[in-house]
Amino acid sequence: MVGFRPADVPPSAAVKFVGAGTAACIADLLTFPLDTAKVRLQIQGESSASAATGKGSALKYRGVFGTMITMVRTEGPRSLYSGLVAGLQRQMSFASIRIGLYDSVKQFYTKGSDHCGIGSRLLAGSTTGAMAVALAQPTDVVKVRFQAQARSAGQARRYRSTIDAYKTIAKEEGIRGLWRGTAPNIARNAIVNCTELVTYDLIKDTLIRTTPLTDNLPCHFVSAFGAGLCTTVIASPVDVVKTRYMNAAIGKYSSVLKCAGAMMTKEGPLAFYKGFMPSFLRLGSWNVVMFVTYEQLKRAMMAANHNCTTIL
Repeated sequence: MVGFRPADVPPSAAVKFVGAGTAACIADLLTFPLDTAKVRLQIQGESSASAATGKGSALKYRGVFGTMITMVRTEGPRSLYSGLVAGLQRQMSFASIRIGLYDSVKQFYTKGSDHCGIGSRLLAGSTTGAMAVALAQPTDVVKVRFQAQARSAGQARRYRSTIDAYKTIAKEEGIRGLWRGTAPNIARNAIVNCTELVTYDLIKDTLIRTTPLTDNLPCHFVSAFGAGLCTTVIASPVDVVKTRYMNAAIGKYSSVLKCAGAMMTKEGPLAFYKGFMPSFLRLGSWNVVMFVTYEQLKRAMMAANHNCTTIL
């Protein structure tokens, strides 16, 4: 019996869903220290702003690798992976929806048409991003809290474990505490998802259409790197506000806008780009690892499914 070749069979939604979550977890394992350094740099302005009224405002962290070295020296190597469990939980649920379901939602908006305009791509990216945040927000809150807390010997840790963090937040702040910062996170992920997925989609389509590159590894690499750069530039301000707001003590900011206003007043506009370099290094490398792995996993799962179907 002669069947379709694996490359001729479009991957199912289930294949994309599982492949996206798995690829995102692999990308997180490789780039998590950069994300932790980014969070520490983003919240550093809060500490220095408070210290300015008292002892002074000496900066503890300077630069991406300086931050990582300081953390290893003062807190140990494990501090770079603080919050990893929640991070993997987040990616398995979050990326599976926002990336794995993107093509399906895009086809829904275009009613199955082969011609997909920029508007349909943006709408699909916004939809899957919002759906992912609504489900996975608690994992993001716990991840940020873990990454933000220092492991210094003289300072009590807020949370002993991932499960303890979920329980403590729910007990002290209520169930709403686990969804803290949902509004800025939806805004951020609408921006990130649209920029990341649509840019990757457009760059990939353009390269295949106008260059000798085909739908292969070099094409995926260039597309993913370009998507990471564009996403970092556009999404950094919202990302910083989201991190500050989710990590803030209860009652510190009455709203997301108050948080953004306080940053502008006390630290100036450049505060919205704190941690830009680790954000770019993280998003760029994360995009490359994630999309390249995702494309390869899709092909591998499609080939395995094809072989099983042929045997049967």
